[in-house]
Amino acid sequence: MRRYSKNTDEDDIRQRPNRKGNRPRTNIRPKHEDASEGMVLTVDRGRLTVLIDDVPVTAMKARELGRKAAVVGDQVAVVGDLTGKKDTLARIVRIEPRTSVLRRTADDDDPYERVVVANADQLAIVTALADPEPRPRMIDRCLVAAYDSGLDPLLVLTKSDLAPPDKLLELYGDLDIPYVVTSREELENGSAVARVREQLDGKITAFVGHSGVGKTTLVNALVARDQRRTTGHVNAVTGRGRHTTTSALALPLSDDAGWVVDTPGVRSFGLHHVDPSRVIHAFPDLEPGTENCPRACSHDEPDCALDAWVEAGHADPARLYSLRRLLATRERREGD
Repeated sequence: MRRYSKNTDEDDIRQRPNRKGNRPRTNIRPKHEDASEGMVLTVDRGRLTVLIDDVPVTAMKARELGRKAAVVGDQVAVVGDLTGKKDTLARIVRIEPRTSVLRRTADDDDPYERVVVANADQLAIVTALADPEPRPRMIDRCLVAAYDSGLDPLLVLTKSDLAPPDKLLELYGDLDIPYVVTSREELENGSAVARVREQLDGKITAFVGHSGVGKTTLVNALVARDQRRTTGHVNAVTGRGRHTTTSALALPLSDDAGWVVDTPGVRSFGLHHVDPSRVIHAFPDLEPGTENCPRACSHDEPDCALDAWVEAGHADPARLYSLRRLLATRERREGD
């Protein structure tokens, strides 16, 4: 074994040749201070469409980002060819900090989180009043995910020409959630679109819902151009729609007054990732009453301080019931 003295000359040290001829690896990463900022509009098999100065650019994620993936709604830094011309490819080198992240899991036993959209302000939960029948447990799960992510929920009830909305609205009345009721005729004449639009201006709104509820039809009407196919027929046997939206897509509202994100129709909304202790933040009238709760209180047990808080007249009992019903959705599968 060759040994070197303390005064070894650099020329005496053997260096392993780099047979590939490329530069040696380094932990130093470029800052890309000249990178352009953009918003991710959609992701398709490793290729991302990023809007940069009103130009849609196709890009891929840089290796230096590791496993960190960009999703629809992300603000990213991009370098390379930004012309947006055919067969050009840019590179995403940085993902900016997110203001919100809407997640879901396939079911409550699945630990793998799927990020639906980043940086959204609002979650529009689209539910048909009939054909297919409304599923309150699914709505509850979406509400829990919205509260956990810090998003404002919005209920959009479609097909009111087939069934009245009163019973479903009564179920959520104590939550003070804004809502819009629409019918097929109102969608055709534009009056329903105008009412929904009032709730979207100046915001990034993610639309979620079962297949066949009219979600993508509504999105197409809002953006005034057919960026998506409408959903297929509802299966007469299962009462479920057919998936035709296969990936999330961010679309600008007219006059650049906001964004809508059309997401694929979902059959379930797992809440494995949700910490129940965060849901209470969506109930500011109840939250002060948790100060005397025992540690790790689920807010649905005999020693919960919320019962005394409500009995003392600090909050409406119906609000506590609503909170506990939402918290229980994590323990129930949708449809139970």
